[in-house]
Amino acid sequence: MKTTLAAAFSALLLFTATANAAPDETQKQLIQRAQEAKKKLSAAQSAQGAERQKAMQEHMKMMQAMMAQMQKAKPAAGMKPEQMKEWIDEHMKLMQEMMGQMMGEHHMMMQGMGGMGGMMGGGTGKK
Repeated sequence: MKTTLAAAFSALLLFTATANAAPDETQKQLIQRAQEAKKKLSAAQSAQGAERQKAMQEHMKMMQAMMAQMQKAKPAAGMKPEQMKEWIDEHMKLMQEMMGQMMGEHHMMMQGMGGMGGMMGGGTGKK
């Protein structure tokens, strides 16, 4: 078990070692969409009430569309090992960006539940 974990960790480090990855066209589109989604999440964080809810829903839709595109993304056939490594590095950066945004979205949703009569242990118990 320890050797499997160590091998997996080593592989992960190998894939993330190069910082100068060149994104392909699909990845460039995803980067742009991730930046737009990040702006939408920031707008949701500074909004209140119905406006906040609307921005959150829009962000969720954006993230779902990006996730579908990420799942379909494949490296081009015939890539050299270095190109493949760069493609994977860029894909992992995009995945990290998406995870960060989803965690931000999750935290906002959990804060919103804090005043819902004790749901999730975060309420005040007042009605």
